[in-house]
Amino acid sequence: MISKIARACILAFVITAPAFDIAIAGTAYDGSWSLAIMTQRGSCDASYQFQVQIINGIVTSPGLNKFRGRVSSGGRVRVSVTAGGKVASGSGRLAPTSGSGLWRGRSGSNRCSGGWTAQRY
Repeated sequence: MISKIARACILAFVITAPAFDIAIAGTAYDGSWSLAIMTQRGSCDASYQFQVQIINGIVTSPGLNKFRGRVSSGGRVRVSVTAGGKVASGSGRLAPTSGSGLWRGRSGSNRCSGGWTAQRY
């Protein structure tokens, strides 16, 4: 028969283990990145520069409320952003310190597409 103390310890472990896993979870891509977006087709702005953060594989950008993205454990990345009348989505691949991919979107009635590069800093 398991004592009350042993049951309490097991219960405490079961309750706190998932929270502990979340706290230490992370990916090889977590950190701060500089993102450069270049327009190659369409009449959108020629380029955009901004910073993104990757935390536990989730990509966010300070100041952009409608920015969503994820990085897989293998480095595949997908993002989408909406800002003002501009909407874009992109995909590509990250390595430990850099990455690149393609994007497409629209600004008002203009459809645009191009490439992006990222550097970890």
